[in-house]
Amino acid sequence: MAELAKGIIYGIEDKPPIGKRAVLALQHVLTMFGSTVSVPLLLGPAMNMTPSEIVILVSSVMLCSGIATFLQVTIGSRLPIVQGVSFSFLAPFFAIIAFAKTGNLSMQYIAGAIILGALIEIAIGQFKLIGKLRKYISPVVIGPVIMLIGLSLFKVGAPKAGTYWPISATVIIGIVLFSQVLSKKNKLFRLFPILSAIIIAYLACVIFTLIGSFEPGHPAYIDMSIVSESTWFKPLDTIFFPWGLPKFHVGFFFAVLAGYLASMIESFGDYHAAAYMSGAGDPTEEMLNNGIRSEGLGCLVTGILGGFASTSYSENIGLIGITKVASRHVVMLGAGFLVLLGFFSKFGALVATIPEPIVGGLYTALFGLISAVGIQQLARADLSSDRNLMIAGLSLFMGLSMPAYIEGVAAFGYPPGADAIAASLPKALADIVTSVLSTGMAVAAIIGLTLDNLIPASDEERGITPAATK
Repeated sequence: MAELAKGIIYGIEDKPPIGKRAVLALQHVLTMFGSTVSVPLLLGPAMNMTPSEIVILVSSVMLCSGIATFLQVTIGSRLPIVQGVSFSFLAPFFAIIAFAKTGNLSMQYIAGAIILGALIEIAIGQFKLIGKLRKYISPVVIGPVIMLIGLSLFKVGAPKAGTYWPISATVIIGIVLFSQVLSKKNKLFRLFPILSAIIIAYLACVIFTLIGSFEPGHPAYIDMSIVSESTWFKPLDTIFFPWGLPKFHVGFFFAVLAGYLASMIESFGDYHAAAYMSGAGDPTEEMLNNGIRSEGLGCLVTGILGGFASTSYSENIGLIGITKVASRHVVMLGAGFLVLLGFFSKFGALVATIPEPIVGGLYTALFGLISAVGIQQLARADLSSDRNLMIAGLSLFMGLSMPAYIEGVAAFGYPPGADAIAASLPKALADIVTSVLSTGMAVAAIIGLTLDNLIPASDEERGITPAATK
């Protein structure tokens, strides 16, 4: 522990000079920028939002990330942890979008589900349950759940990228090249592989738009009118509930709970990593519970301000290991920068001009990577165990198969499973069952949690670390 902490330049409570602190804080913002902006770019077009609505969405997301980060470093774990939009919620959010169709209605249901889930997360932290619950949620459960974040979205990857493959391929190749090849030669690419790929593809679109190769209507055409027409600052009436008052649906709540489950387990590991890299040793139980409670408060704020649920960002924790700067005051200043960006509408307008082929490239590269992270989690368990293989395999397969059954497999002429459920259950119960079973993560979590805790196995076989059982 002490050996890894050796070389720390600024500890958790240290305050670097304000100039240096500002530069270090900006680096944290840039590190999380690509992932944070990716989510509204993925979900906004899926909700058929107009460019002006995407401007509001991006601004809300940045504002919420700043507030959630500030809560984490002040009343939460008090570790140097940045909060940002979580990919764990994408699958249930897409399920809500498929139901609601329009952007405003989708965001109202998303806000309702986020708020209800946030109250559960706050309670788990407040009543000190995270340490007790962790031993019941092993890598055998969480691995397939994380894999399904990416795998359940395979249907939107190629169609989005296929709007104009040359630009989408530029993004995909750029992300691979920067993160796996050039990152070994230049620290800049290691820190910003996604952002670098987006910038290069975007500049290509700008150039081809200016010379007339991409005309209005072309998928990669850049329309800067939204930037010139946008106000400089976020209108006051778009701060609280910008999409309307939340709508609550029990089925969506249960589906989003699977996202909260994945998010909390990810954060549990991130707290250990952040404390370890900062030279603080293992995080105390108080740090863990306060951190989870803070994340719940952050998610509650996002539901009110019209953003998406947030979680701890592993990439920013990795930045601590690279820079040897573990000051939470640096991260606190970074939170201030995020809030400023949230109020600066021109920034959101510029992001809204990113064309669909670039978004498609992000889909393809990021969702595959997220699935691979699930494999990495699963590998922490004993994969020579038939028990673990059966549980993980069944969870994964049913997580893919059940949503397809609910939607109906048109190619084979199967009727939607939702019709059968609706015909056999009262409407309120049918809505809940349909919403949960149409979300692969929720299906995998239910099956995995049940089997993993009913079928006997040692902690070592399940991949549970000693820290998780304390």
